[in-house]
Amino acid sequence: MKLLFRAGAFSILLSAISYLNADAQFSIGAQLRTRTEYRDGQGAPLPQGSNPAVFTSQRTRLMAGFTGYRFKLGATIQDVRVWGQDVSMINRTTTQDLNGLMVHEAWAEVMLLDTVYKNKILNLKVGRQEIAYDDMRLLGNLDWLQQGRRHDAAILKYETGPFQLHLGGGFNQNKENTSGTIYNETPPGNYTATTNAGTMYKGMEFLYAGKKFKKGNMSFLFFADQFSRYHTDTVNGVATKVYEQATQTRLTTGLFYTNTFDRWTVSASGYYQFGHGATGLKLSAATLNANFMYQLTKPFSAGTGLDFATGGTSSDGKTSNAFDFLYGTPHKYWGYMDYFYVGSPFGNRGLQDYYLKTKFKPNTKWTLTGDIHEFLASSEIPGYDTRRFGEELDIVGNLALTKVVSFEAGYSHFWSTNALTSAGVKNVANAKSNSNWAYLMIIIKPDFIFK
Repeated sequence: MKLLFRAGAFSILLSAISYLNADAQFSIGAQLRTRTEYRDGQGAPLPQGSNPAVFTSQRTRLMAGFTGYRFKLGATIQDVRVWGQDVSMINRTTTQDLNGLMVHEAWAEVMLLDTVYKNKILNLKVGRQEIAYDDMRLLGNLDWLQQGRRHDAAILKYETGPFQLHLGGGFNQNKENTSGTIYNETPPGNYTATTNAGTMYKGMEFLYAGKKFKKGNMSFLFFADQFSRYHTDTVNGVATKVYEQATQTRLTTGLFYTNTFDRWTVSASGYYQFGHGATGLKLSAATLNANFMYQLTKPFSAGTGLDFATGGTSSDGKTSNAFDFLYGTPHKYWGYMDYFYVGSPFGNRGLQDYYLKTKFKPNTKWTLTGDIHEFLASSEIPGYDTRRFGEELDIVGNLALTKVVSFEAGYSHFWSTNALTSAGVKNVANAKSNSNWAYLMIIIKPDFIFK
């Protein structure tokens, strides 16, 4: 009798929840992505006599989402590690520097307007979240990197028809302080850095305005990020950064455009950067980017483009002209070997990238791409009469075995110059002139939706 009563009560509870959340939707998903890499000069040329590296890294993600009346919830838990990083019986080596188990996303989005308004929305999204806009050149989730990129932020979104207006911001602290807001911008852990001299912002704010077309969009971005000021002091005989309450602000603004006309796809963007960077230098820098793709046949397309980013320092040494690409997805643009604007620095000489791209997609399962890049500095390299860094070839193949399972393989080769490996750029003595990188990746990503 008690069992029947409990079953009946549970059934009534489920019915009540279903009635109250008649339009509710619950989704769960997972991702297992393993990538085996052969590195013989990935990121920077290796010195002569160095041995290539081989390893397998793995990203495991569990995603959950819940949608109800005027709200959404989302969470992603991920674990990132290298095979063999932990011994097989007990984990004694994992530290926060190794990107282990962590919360990648945990956010809530509230619909501030009632659902009766079908032609406009006003939403507030709060929490840990990926921030990605347009081609992800300046703001992207950096999904290629196993740990990806996320921000702790709040974004107010107003959208009506084809128009978007987003206002966002975040403020970082190392812990729950009892007084003050001093922030150590180089917290422990191998987080996703950019060219901000390896630092994390203390605060950031942005305004994004866009208009969607049938096959493209146009947008305006104004982005500000603040970095902790610091001075150097001697502690136990060691020069140490001492962070201060005050900050210095960097400002980036510009336009993006992309559209498809018949067989042509055109994209262009331009941004200007000013204020003060993470190192305290005054900034005056810019980037211009343009590319064209043409679909020659249904399965084959080809195109060309150029990226230009200023570099160097003013003659008085007080102003940096080196453009920083903020928190984007650099692996997508300047060669898959990640020589520029990723983890491995290359000085402040700026970059010119002239490239040809091809794509062959004979059916829904297979995709093959091939790119060739010519890289040059955009400012003089002291001691060299050339600005040429070298050339890179990238070949990638994808096979979608099913909707859930896919394979990806790639090979890249870099022909470098002495200017690239010079002390003011990559700073590699007695470097190899030919570098290689190859990988094989398996992606399994199931998802389920319950209503």
